Amino acid sequence: MRVLITGGAGFIGANLANRLVADGHHVRVLDDLSAGDRQRLGSRVLFTRCDVKDRPKLWTLLQGVECVFHLAARVAVSESVLYPREYNDVNVGGTVSLMEAMRDVGVQRVVLASSATVYGEQKQQPLHEGMRPNPLVPYAVSKIAAEHYLFTLGALYDIETVALRIFNAYGRWQAIPPSFPPVIPQFVKQALGGGSLVILGDGRQRRDFVYIDDVVDALFAASTASGVDRQIINVGSGQEVSINSLARLVARVTQRKANVIHNDQQSGGIRRMAADLRRAKALLGYEPQVDLETGLRLLLKTDPRFR
Repeated sequence: MRVLITGGAGFIGANLANRLVADGHHVRVLDDLSAGDRQRLGSRVLFTRCDVKDRPKLWTLLQGVECVFHLAARVAVSESVLYPREYNDVNVGGTVSLMEAMRDVGVQRVVLASSATVYGEQKQQPLHEGMRPNPLVPYAVSKIAAEHYLFTLGALYDIETVALRIFNAYGRWQAIPPSFPPVIPQFVKQALGGGSLVILGDGRQRRDFVYIDDVVDALFAASTASGVDRQIINVGSGQEVSINSLARLVARVTQRKANVIHNDQQSGGIRRMAADLRRAKALLGYEPQVDLETGLRLLLKTDPRFR
């Protein structure tokens, strides 16, 4: 299969690209490298540096492509509060530009990497796809808008579309920015370096952490499955864990005596998030294979930063 991955030098994109190439697929990657790193990509991945809104480049890269994995996005939840216009420009505008270019070239399917943040606070757990979204930050709003554009334009242009709402993905190559880093790589980095594990709020907030290999499995399944047009599908582990429990598990896996500090002045965010995976299993045959402790051990083994 010939595929294009937008944002393919990022955390999820690079893992997906390298898996697909290893499995014999022809992979093109588009990334502006604002957050990605082309060194993550294997030599057989065809890389192009450009903006996802560059339609002339898209026309060229889409030639002969059978499926697009649309991962190009700005993804820092807290940053989106400061720069909502930029998040709208990239996450929404980039999706519209891609759909127009796919229409022009005649590409038949696109898989969007959406986000579980669109659910926001909900009274019921686990979270299922039929729930009314409750976005609490601009990033979540941009993802909902991208989903709507995806499905609306897909129906108008006769393009098969599917959106995967990915929960808290983690694994090799996940970036650790100085501001608002993802909790798992930050905890691992701090534990190994003898630093403190800073927990926002009381630490009782619960999350569904899903290992990168399971996310890649779901993305590929969505690119080939039948009966998924205009479907929203959760991708998670189906298990929830508190941030306090995560800190203890990281300490055990890294074999470090971690100093845990609670920052009660800053909110820990949404109280609970767990994925209902019934639709993913029915439509994609998706069943997560990696539990959290195993995933943390794989992270230590496969990410060169933690060896």
